[in-house]
Amino acid sequence: MLQTAQNLADVMKRVGRRDRRAFAELYQATSAKLYGIVFRILGERAVADEVLQEVYVKIWERAADFDAARASPITWMAAIARNRALDEVRRRKPDVPALGRGLDEMPDNLEFAAATDHPLDARERSEELARLMLCLGGLEPNRREMLLLAYYRGMSREALGERFAAPVSTVKTWLRRSLAQLRDCLSR
Repeated sequence: MLQTAQNLADVMKRVGRRDRRAFAELYQATSAKLYGIVFRILGERAVADEVLQEVYVKIWERAADFDAARASPITWMAAIARNRALDEVRRRKPDVPALGRGLDEMPDNLEFAAATDHPLDARERSEELARLMLCLGGLEPNRREMLLLAYYRGMSREALGERFAAPVSTVKTWLRRSLAQLRDCLSR
């Protein structure tokens, strides 16, 4: 069982060298989290299953490009999952009811499988989450909501523009500035 981000980075290097056992370890350690991201965006299990498979194909193909100095392995993989799910949202017809849900429309009883973690990992994540929440609290309320809708719920910039009555170019600027402010706060 993978216990730390460093262990995950080591496994990612092995996957980059086409080690199938390492890929199985990586899948075991990360699939629940990535499935949660994909499912939150798509809202449909069958589609989320297909997209998750495509995500892992892309991870297999691009693992050699992973750079631990730029991001943690789970952050890198989550970005691939999020981007692929958003591509699927854009590809599908707009009349598909499960897509583009806002925060208010998510089911209250939605649960995801949790991977078993080492207790120290849970503590580290808890401390990181506390720092993240503190930094998010430093953002203007509507910028914080926009950031969460975009990067946690997968809402498109166009949908955010409609929700916040702003042009897409303005939404992009607000998101970029908010991310920079968040990054600055987290780096202290």
